[in-house]
Amino acid sequence: MSYVRPAKGYSRDSRYITTRITADGRDGFPVEPGRYRLVVSRACPWAQRAMIVRRLLGLEKALPMAVAGPTHDKRSWTFDLDPQGRDPVLGIERLQEAYFARDPDYDRGITVPAIVDVPSGEVVTNDYAQITVDMSLEWSAYHRDGAPDLYPAALRPEIDAVNEEVYADVNDGVYRTGFAKSQEAYGAAYERLFARLDRLSERLEQSRYLVGETITEADVRLFTTLVRFDAVYHGHFKCNRHKLSEMPVLWAYTRDLFQTPGFGDTVDFDHIKKHFYLVHSHINPSGIVPDGPDPSGWLEPHGREALGGRPFGDGTPPAPPSPAEAVPPRHPARPS
Repeated sequence: MSYVRPAKGYSRDSRYITTRITADGRDGFPVEPGRYRLVVSRACPWAQRAMIVRRLLGLEKALPMAVAGPTHDKRSWTFDLDPQGRDPVLGIERLQEAYFARDPDYDRGITVPAIVDVPSGEVVTNDYAQITVDMSLEWSAYHRDGAPDLYPAALRPEIDAVNEEVYADVNDGVYRTGFAKSQEAYGAAYERLFARLDRLSERLEQSRYLVGETITEADVRLFTTLVRFDAVYHGHFKCNRHKLSEMPVLWAYTRDLFQTPGFGDTVDFDHIKKHFYLVHSHINPSGIVPDGPDPSGWLEPHGREALGGRPFGDGTPPAPPSPAEAVPPRHPARPS
């Protein structure tokens, strides 16, 4: 995730490295298990999408993961969670090093998620939207038995349309609200955000999932914004018409996903809050990280089963995360 702050509004730096890793290797990078390393931060909603899709599809062994710490400076995400502050496979302290290995003159955002080619040490791609789609379509030979179809062919036009609206108004909308530099820019982003949340509530009132009867890419993309809403966006970004917990349909929908294997077990509220409240010092100059909100409500019954639907379709839930990838139990909201 990367951003710039113009004088009054906000514009995301979307100049991604769009090289793809494909089954046929047409961009020069064929799918090969163990060759690449997915670099994420548990704090970042864009990176968490890749973590969720990787878990749901069972790509943990085929696509190993490196976890950067929750904070970064102007230069880069760092591997301060690892011994000696270096990723044990890539041998680097900062993700920036992999970007500069690809292009010494690289002048864009040092973002996560990023996929690094281990033999060369170079970033292959940081195109977050394509990364998860390619996990579904290009890495299919390495999916686990029972992996769900997160991007079914018959539903792709509808999924793409929903994703476009959710990205513009919600995923990016919370940032346009939080980083606004004028009352006018803030008000416009605020109204657009909550108008879309109202429409999503109406859509989900009679449907368990956003598109079709199973979890799809669309649910993954919306979830990572909603799960952060009360912890950071409501207060820190002034998205405060209502908390998520005060929007009954969306609150139940997000709890339903949180309690679904592969979703809540990738959520680290400690990292999320540390990132937003410490890195955005222009918004929170005191550097105080709030203790709340109380996360215990995430495990309350949601009642969404009454709407039908099958989370994994004809597939099965993923196995629990390995001990090496499990989120530390820093809070009581741990889905079983």
